[in-house]
Amino acid sequence: MAFDLLVKDTHIIDGTGAPWFRGSIAITDGTIDKIFRTPSPQITARTILDGSGLITCPGFVDTHTHSDLKLFSDPTLEPKLRQGITTEILGQDGFSMAPLYRDEVDAWETHLSGINGRLEGEWEWNSLASYLDAIAEQELAPNVATLVGHSTVRFNVLGFSDTSPTDDDLNQMVEHITEALDDGAIGLSTGLVYPPARYADTGEVKQLASALHDYGRPFVAHIRNEREQIWNALDEFIDIGADAGIPLHLSHFKLAGPPQQGKVDQALAVIETARERGVDFTVEQYPYTAGSTTLANVLPPWVQADGPEQTLVYLRDEESRDRIRRDINEWRIEGWENRGAYTGWENIEVTSVQSSANKSVEGKSIATIATERDTDPVSVVCDLLVDEELEVSMLLHQLTETDVREILCNERVNIGTDGLFGGRPHPRVYGTYPKILGQYIRDENLLTLEEGIRKMTSLPARAMGLDDKGIVRPSLDADLVLFDSRTVGTDASYEHPRRFPTGIPHVIVNGEIVVQDGELTDARPGQVIRK
Repeated sequence: MAFDLLVKDTHIIDGTGAPWFRGSIAITDGTIDKIFRTPSPQITARTILDGSGLITCPGFVDTHTHSDLKLFSDPTLEPKLRQGITTEILGQDGFSMAPLYRDEVDAWETHLSGINGRLEGEWEWNSLASYLDAIAEQELAPNVATLVGHSTVRFNVLGFSDTSPTDDDLNQMVEHITEALDDGAIGLSTGLVYPPARYADTGEVKQLASALHDYGRPFVAHIRNEREQIWNALDEFIDIGADAGIPLHLSHFKLAGPPQQGKVDQALAVIETARERGVDFTVEQYPYTAGSTTLANVLPPWVQADGPEQTLVYLRDEESRDRIRRDINEWRIEGWENRGAYTGWENIEVTSVQSSANKSVEGKSIATIATERDTDPVSVVCDLLVDEELEVSMLLHQLTETDVREILCNERVNIGTDGLFGGRPHPRVYGTYPKILGQYIRDENLLTLEEGIRKMTSLPARAMGLDDKGIVRPSLDADLVLFDSRTVGTDASYEHPRRFPTGIPHVIVNGEIVVQDGELTDARPGQVIRK
């Protein structure tokens, strides 16, 4: 028998945390067929990949991506693929691209543009099943799966409104969620700082999340607050999981700004206590001190409560601008995560705009732009959002390196990029995994190589319920990364983010080589994963 592919004479780290061993991996029909504890097994294969001097491990599972529309313009997702990511989880922060039955697609796309960009072409789907079909037609290089989004189903029923749903409204939302789960969604996500999910009370979130119970799929959340109210936000999330009896996954765990910085031990204790309560609770992190999201997220909640068209009306109106300015500067809205004020405008940078007229502001802080334009920061924000029709992304320097390292070392925490494409992106789009392998593991010894790999492979696969991913084992999917532990790393930085990693020569998806000698091949073996 001839195997399809043989990775020979390599150091295998299987993703479980077990020590490496020297061996070879034989692959047939996209799955791992046999693992040999010898560098040169006496077998034949159609293709042989020499792994000598390299580590071979499972492909990385990115539990937090924003590639939902990018897949249609770049189905290879080259910046992600070349750092070893073989599976992407879409539909984050409450924003899935389906189901979408409301006849306001343009408004919804505009609302999402600061995070997901825009679709190059027609939006030709409604159900989640038809969205997955549309993705599958793109001939993907990586695998993809999607969550169904809380904001998406709320938009279907209530539009952008901040009104409370009736019982009938809630039942309709649950129907949309269960339909999406039946269509293959791997779980439910929410983003309780983003409209329209921002307007939901705990009762609404709990009822929607309870739809997951019979499916055993995870509830993934950007919680309501990651700063002064983080303790209440964590309690809300954990109580929902305990009451509904569902798995929980916390997105991009962080302590954003004072006074919470330095309290990682306290936050990790909350997570451990949740597990002691019997809540299946896992956590995700990106290994950087800056976050990234849409610039519109600095606006007070009322500005976005009537949809993007009305948002732009408010932003053009001087009286509304003055109200926005006072809400931000005077902290007038209780419970709102006032990012502009607590982060500081000097720590908020514009990363992406759509027009050429404003390209010069990419990479500059709001404070710097305000000085250059001889105006105030809130006016800069409003002007940019109007000029770009809300399609502006930002980067926020709001974390400490000490906190990042302490969170990274916790055994419950897996890795995700939370990467936004476009403009001058956050370096995590290009460098998340090689940064951990090179800086935190090889250079600083924060983790063993085996433990770091577990955080990128089997732990995220388990959190997302992907039973065939994340471990090198016969009969499981042949998604593999080959890297040189001596040279792996990244030069992607905040100043120069679009730099591919070093030391990751080969990436395999479903048994086919998609990156060879550091360059993309023509193979497009990625699959759409439907639960």
